[in-house]
Amino acid sequence: MALIVKSKVKEGTELNVSEEFYTELEKKVEELIRKAEERAKANMRRTIFARDL
Repeated sequence: MALIVKSKVKEGTELNVSEEFYTELEKKVEELIRKAEERAKANMRRTIFARDL
């Protein structure tokens, strides 16, 4: 699942960005989403809110 847009990450920094950085960033984002989903489900909601992060 591609959640990260590499060109947008590059816009956010003046430095070069390695390929492994994108891989790890993707993993972190997926983990955040999974945990937020679990929290929303635990609270019997079908919507993920910012507070679930």
